[in-house]
Amino acid sequence: MLFQPAIIALLLASAVSVLLLLAATPYAWQLVHRWDIASGSELQLRLERRTYLMSTLLSFVFATQLVALLLFVFNADKMAVMFVGAMCAVGTLNANAYGFPALLAQIAVFFMAAVWLVLNHADSRAYDYPLVRVKYRLLMGILPFVVLAFTLQLMYFLNLKADIITSCCGSLFSSDAQTLVADASALPPQQGLWLFYTALLTVIAVAVLHARKLRAAYVVAAASAAAFVAALTGILSFVSLYVYEHPHHHCPFCLLKPEYDYQGYWLYLPLFAATAAGLSVGVIQPFARVPSLAAVVPQMSRRLAWIAALGFAFFAAVATFMVADSNLILLKD
Repeated sequence: MLFQPAIIALLLASAVSVLLLLAATPYAWQLVHRWDIASGSELQLRLERRTYLMSTLLSFVFATQLVALLLFVFNADKMAVMFVGAMCAVGTLNANAYGFPALLAQIAVFFMAAVWLVLNHADSRAYDYPLVRVKYRLLMGILPFVVLAFTLQLMYFLNLKADIITSCCGSLFSSDAQTLVADASALPPQQGLWLFYTALLTVIAVAVLHARKLRAAYVVAAASAAAFVAALTGILSFVSLYVYEHPHHHCPFCLLKPEYDYQGYWLYLPLFAATAAGLSVGVIQPFARVPSLAAVVPQMSRRLAWIAALGFAFFAAVATFMVADSNLILLKD
């Protein structure tokens, strides 16, 4: 299994990311404790030269982690044909105990990487680099999660056996399963629809408000996190049913398959991008008081809020089209 091209690419990207972050940690520690932009010492000059190189390398590492999530899910779906009982990525991830933990760890790294890239961009636009300590403290905080994601992926791929019988998505997302996702799948379509559109309309409204008036930045971040959960719940409880035109097929991964025209990518890509942008609005807000960022943060915050608003709106429009275009009738007037 390890010799599949996609697996090699994933493990290589994760391993390189871990090695680069480990190599950067001593320098990050030095930057956090010795950085002094007002100093003209030889040490400070070395630190300034070093931070240019480190920022470039780390931007590459974290951009790679954004793409790695997409590749991980895509690969899991493509590998389903190799396992008896698997019909989509669920069967592949269920092939051993490390599959879904690896996916969740990669999702966490995705959002952390997106936030770090936003902070780094803001810092690079200020003349005195006021976020050096902040972003390198964050780097040291992200490192354990990147190591965990790599370890879980490695254990997952090492323990994949082609001769096992795995379970399909029907067993995981059925109402009889004792899991959190099964509870979300069992949510009545009316309740799922109400939660779905309420959360999305709320986050779009507060994101537009912030983009225009620079208000409620932390509300945008909280609403984005809540909308992300509500969106996934809505996909499980009713959107997927309309796509499959089957009242009991709740799988969020089969949406990615070619027989459904890869419709899932039209949902998940804007959802993840909008959520990352919305969270970043709240993350950079405390630094609006920094003199050198007084003009930078509002400008970035507005752009991120518009990305969040448009991303969630696009996601809602795609989901609505899927429901309207379906021949399934779940809700009666």
